[in-house]
Amino acid sequence: MSRRILISEFMDGPAVDGLAARFDVDYRPLLVEDTGALEAAVPFADAWIVRNRTQVRGRLLDAAASLKVIGRLGTGVDNIDMAACRKRAIEVIAASGANAESVAEFVITAALGGLRGAFFSTRAVEAGTWPRLMLSQGREAAGKVLGIIGLGTIGLLTARKAAAIGMRVIAHDALLPADAPAWREVEGPPRTLEELLAESDVVSLHVPLTDGTRGLLNRERLGRMKRNAVLINTARGGLVDEAAVAAMLREGRLGAAALDVFEREPLPAGTPLAGAPRLLLTPHIAGLTVESNERVSALIAERVAAALRALPA
Repeated sequence: MSRRILISEFMDGPAVDGLAARFDVDYRPLLVEDTGALEAAVPFADAWIVRNRTQVRGRLLDAAASLKVIGRLGTGVDNIDMAACRKRAIEVIAASGANAESVAEFVITAALGGLRGAFFSTRAVEAGTWPRLMLSQGREAAGKVLGIIGLGTIGLLTARKAAAIGMRVIAHDALLPADAPAWREVEGPPRTLEELLAESDVVSLHVPLTDGTRGLLNRERLGRMKRNAVLINTARGGLVDEAAVAAMLREGRLGAAALDVFEREPLPAGTPLAGAPRLLLTPHIAGLTVESNERVSALIAERVAAALRALPA
């Protein structure tokens, strides 16, 4: 009997075709948006491949009675009930590191744009107001301090790219031992979170969302940042107090912000972020490029296939 793979969000075509040649594949990239149809489909799945929008927990996970393997097209697993999966011996496979290049490039782009400020001028130039004097106050990245919170694969790659354009890089990582090799690639010593926030011209988050990191940059900690600093979050929305970021931008207490992830996704109407100045909002795409999608999809397809083949007949 052929094993069935359910894919409820988009995946690179060749990877899907490769799985379909060996397994019974139910690929519906918009299935995540139809809870009823998704709940009807999961009971028949031996493997389930998701991105970040599919919530693999509660009633949906309970309905997946045959599930043995979950493939996560990305790095974070906060949308998956890991405790329930461990209890049921469901293997969870994440594409760790496969989208690191895309995220790191996004962070550097956001850092340059936030420091320079020019990327927010399109509407004003179109209207003929010609804000040349105002935009002459943009800053160069060379010599500025990039503070990285979380020195894992993506944080470390971002540090290398920032150093290559002349930025000074410092880091905070509460879980990384002081003698870890990664510390040799940033300016020592390891900073406390408060020290990093006070010292950095650009702050970039690279930690998972856990009970210990939820609300990590609350209103009080955000207030420790320099008044002209740039905040970048490509990790998880629950790490940052969005209302506080919006208020600080409006009050001129924060130089700029680039947020790719949010407490609720899609971002709901009436968010306090709406209309805030010097703010770049993107729909959780820092890790999504043509190249990264190919890498992530190929990796997950290969590892999910191997896991299914290893199951007893």
